[in-house]
Amino acid sequence: MPAAAADPILGLTDAFRADARTGKVNLSVGVYQDAEGASPVLATVKAAERLILSGESTKAYLPISGDGAYTREAARLVFGDALTESGRIASVHTPGGTGALRLAGEFARHVLGVKQVWLSQPTWPNHQGIFGAVGLEAKGYPYYDATAKNVNFAGMRAALEGASPGDAVLLHACCHNPSGADLDTDQWSALAGILGERRLLPIVDFAYQGFGDGLETDAQGVRVLTEAGLEVIVCSSFSKNFGLYRERVGVLSLLAQNADDAARVMGQAKALIRTNFSNPPAHGGAIVSTILLSDELRARWIVELDEMRARIAGMRFALVDGLRAAGATQDFSFLLEQKGMFSFSGLTPEQVKILREAHAVYIVGNGRINVAGLTPANVSGVCAAIAAVL
Repeated sequence: MPAAAADPILGLTDAFRADARTGKVNLSVGVYQDAEGASPVLATVKAAERLILSGESTKAYLPISGDGAYTREAARLVFGDALTESGRIASVHTPGGTGALRLAGEFARHVLGVKQVWLSQPTWPNHQGIFGAVGLEAKGYPYYDATAKNVNFAGMRAALEGASPGDAVLLHACCHNPSGADLDTDQWSALAGILGERRLLPIVDFAYQGFGDGLETDAQGVRVLTEAGLEVIVCSSFSKNFGLYRERVGVLSLLAQNADDAARVMGQAKALIRTNFSNPPAHGGAIVSTILLSDELRARWIVELDEMRARIAGMRFALVDGLRAAGATQDFSFLLEQKGMFSFSGLTPEQVKILREAHAVYIVGNGRINVAGLTPANVSGVCAAIAAVL
């Protein structure tokens, strides 16, 4: 049995933990950190947990699809009130966004007979592994123009116009991982036309709602697709916007043309779940639904979410200003146009290696930086290290 290759991102975290140097900085793994470098438990999460524990009376299994209050409110964040109440959405609780993606892949391959899935170039490295594990062949469409530092929509359009009817297309709803470059509303509208014309199945990875421009604005891409009459599969995660990383809280939502189709979709999804994880864990979903169903907690959570988004944006400005102050002659202002936790720095694999070995700054080999890992205490040192390797 050969040794398995280390995960390209989580393997870096293992190396970071083993690094004995002081002042080391981990900008690789996608975890939000506050100004002190900690991944905090939100105050609203703590409040919700107190309510849950005080009223909890059983540890019996949840239904296969999860708690209906949780899946309904999760779908409402994505689709809005009208579609959520239409009966057209089959939503199931999954172990994290990764679990939702895996279930989406199984549904596409084994229920719908999809053979190919198109992934953005670049994309989150785990996408290819997840879909490959269920037997889907991965193809790539151009997405990020490393020279222009923006979305290569012309290349994306040309590739998808050549896709075969029935293929699936994996899309990032917002805060594209790893580039931070998002489609604008006009591009989403054009994309909806291509998907409908070519009869392609959109699978949307929605891991960062609220980390881009806000809860509602970040959902606009998905809503453009639904307003165009498309059937859509959405994989939601609450690891980031609720800080529930270790609770593994996700939802798979499948929008069908009508309520009868949605009922059949739900039955197929439940059959897939039964032979996979059987039924979901309760605690994380209960936290989310408790917050979303309480006017007071929901309002407080939105404030906390806004504060996290503002901190990330502030560190983008600090990074750009710090690189200039450290003597970097390259123009890094493009980082200010990117959204969410991640940015493509433009650093080469060799520069990334030197950063790790000589400066104890850990970033992914393709140059992706987790901006949320920057703090007021470490940003100047990171900027000096990057300037030294340019």
